[in-house]
Amino acid sequence: MEIQELTDDNEIVFFDLETNVPNKPGQHFHILEFGAIVVCPRKLIELESFSTLVRPKDLAVVSLRSSRSGGITRGTVMEAPSFEEVADKIYAVLNGRIWAGHNIRRFDCVRIKDAFRQIGKPAPEPAGIIDSLGILSKKFGRRAGNMKMASLAAYFGLGEQKHRSLDDVRMNLEVLKHCATVLFLESSLPNKLNGKLQSPSTIMTRSRSNNINNTKFGGNEESIRRKSPTTASLGYQRAVPYTRGSLGKITESVKSLLCNQSLQSLIKHSHSLLR
Repeated sequence: MEIQELTDDNEIVFFDLETNVPNKPGQHFHILEFGAIVVCPRKLIELESFSTLVRPKDLAVVSLRSSRSGGITRGTVMEAPSFEEVADKIYAVLNGRIWAGHNIRRFDCVRIKDAFRQIGKPAPEPAGIIDSLGILSKKFGRRAGNMKMASLAAYFGLGEQKHRSLDDVRMNLEVLKHCATVLFLESSLPNKLNGKLQSPSTIMTRSRSNNINNTKFGGNEESIRRKSPTTASLGYQRAVPYTRGSLGKITESVKSLLCNQSLQSLIKHSHSLLR
């Protein structure tokens, strides 16, 4: 389902599920936790949040111990409500909003529909789907390694993934913001400079220029100055990769772009901006 146009009415809900890991033939996934944040699409700020643990009908499907730090165990969900008890709230959070998350098309969306089907209730329907795994795989590439949320978060210095629903969706939003900023800078800054930046192979450094002059003229520094008049004496103006008179506008534009703290953190952690 494609999103045609975002308006203030098109709230985005980032959601994530924690489930058991089937380890026996015929065993199914069971939702153990649901977490979601509702986000304003214009400002990308969190408007509200909801999370709940979920107790499966058969507690035996939940491990007694988790291999993940802070992971969900049988004891964690023992006193939690069943999915049927929280289904109406989950429906209200998801239905009619744009769904967003990491790998939700193949996993979370499927698990939600299955859970509602098992209790005999209609499943919520999205106004659109934003799967950050698919988007970033195409747009951001594998510069951060694999496309797991943990790898992307580590790339930007956002900490470790906790594998708890509400923490993970908030991390998902921050990762998207950071990736989007990198892509925005990569696509916008060359355009602001009219795309006339010189390639590294054609850049002449002062030391390289002196070496060439020394080799060419075989003289000392004084002879080089005589044979290489200053640009001022020739009325020469160095070519610049931007329209003359526009440098002030470029400076102010870049300055406003770099003023917020999250972008400064992004630049610190993103190798792509140093290429």
